[in-house]
Amino acid sequence: MGEFWFRPLIWTDYRLAVLFLVIVPLALLAWAVMQQAQSVQRLLIIYWRVSSLLVITVYLMIGGFPISFLTGLAARLLIPVSLWFWQDINDELVEDVGPLKFSMSAWRWAITVYCALGLLLNLSFLDCAFVEPLSERCRVWFEPPLAFKALFHAGVDAGSLGFWGGILPLGLYLLCLLYFALVKLGRRGRQALHP
Repeated sequence: MGEFWFRPLIWTDYRLAVLFLVIVPLALLAWAVMQQAQSVQRLLIIYWRVSSLLVITVYLMIGGFPISFLTGLAARLLIPVSLWFWQDINDELVEDVGPLKFSMSAWRWAITVYCALGLLLNLSFLDCAFVEPLSERCRVWFEPPLAFKALFHAGVDAGSLGFWGGILPLGLYLLCLLYFALVKLGRRGRQALHP
């Protein structure tokens, strides 16, 4: 593949995603469980549900599906929304004091900034979602997911991974998102905890 100036930027984005979107929230969830901080636990469970779209995006990219550019963009929008949307959790986090609350707030702000910058980066490649066959410029985005495949799924067909790890879960994700938007949101509004 040709040399593109943005290749290191894309690899850095994936590395930061592993740090900020996987390792830090796992550590925060473990901490919240040990501290029995229900509001933090609830927010992180919501986060994991929403951020699963990023995992789906990785598998769509392994399969070479251009729709992955749209799902990646959607994930960058939905993740910060899911972290700030819930009024009851926001109120509880304002009332709480201590290192866990401070760490959670710092992480939410960091994720918001990270996703906003990633959104700008993703927008500059939005045309890749509508081009077939993909150009070399677009295929640079597939390099980190293919490296992930080589590390964790060596010998497995990329098309099968794209279908079973990307297309099928994307359909389920969309059904759950529609159910949330059309049914649950109307019942609960911005309250994350059951009334």
